[in-house]
Amino acid sequence: MSRVGKQILEIPQKTTVDLNNGVLTVKGPKGELSRTFKSVVAINIADNTVSFVPQKNDIATRALWGTYASHVSNMIKGVNEGYVVKLILDGIGYKADVVGTSLNMSLGFSHPVNVTIPSGITVASEKGSITISGIDKEAVNLFASQIRAMKKPEPYKGKGFRYEKEVIKRKQGKKSA
Repeated sequence: MSRVGKQILEIPQKTTVDLNNGVLTVKGPKGELSRTFKSVVAINIADNTVSFVPQKNDIATRALWGTYASHVSNMIKGVNEGYVVKLILDGIGYKADVVGTSLNMSLGFSHPVNVTIPSGITVASEKGSITISGIDKEAVNLFASQIRAMKKPEPYKGKGFRYEKEVIKRKQGKKSA
């Protein structure tokens, strides 16, 4: 039994949830999200609540039960509140600037690194930090992880991209004799 799948989700005010031919659409104050779901888990929408009922009792269906509940919960939260991921850039000479629809970074390589910002995502760059926001949790976290992967924090001085509350395990380094 899925603990997440058994919970009934409340639909906030100013939010609508519709299911047509396996496509679930959530509209809210910040925007609209759509996602296709298989019919192995029934999604019931009634009286400002969303509930989930598995159609079979096999391993694959039980696995999707809680997953579908999490996806719908993330969609509802996204169109109402949105998601924000903050990256901190440490290192001398490392910088990032937003120019139009691209993120231009200087990360200590022999060339500048330019990344196109996906649609539906907003990126703001302050001194030493990048704030990524949007209504789709997967898209925001995917873009943040792609940016972080370009220059992961190293364990000696901690230079590179790290998440806001991430703690980097430091190594001691060489001792002088």
